[in-house]
Amino acid sequence: MPKVQLTVPEHLEMQIAQLVEQGEFVNREEAIEELLSTGLRAYKTSGPMDDEEPGLEEDGMMGHDDEYVF
Repeated sequence: MPKVQLTVPEHLEMQIAQLVEQGEFVNREEAIEELLSTGLRAYKTSGPMDDEEPGLEEDGMMGHDDEYVF
C-alpha cells in the first residue's frame, strides 16, 4: 500500500485521537484511512456542488481555511 504524508490542523488531529480513544477505530492509521475512504465515497456520490454560495470556496466549508467536513 502506498504511504502518504499528511499535515492536518491540531483540531482535526484531536478529533481523530478522540475517535480512537472512544474505540471507533483500532489506531490512528485505521481512522485516517477509513475517514479518507468515506470522504472520497461521499464526494463521488455527491460530486462537487456547482450551486454553492459565492465566497465559500475561498474560506473553506465552515468559514475557516483549514476546516473541511466530510
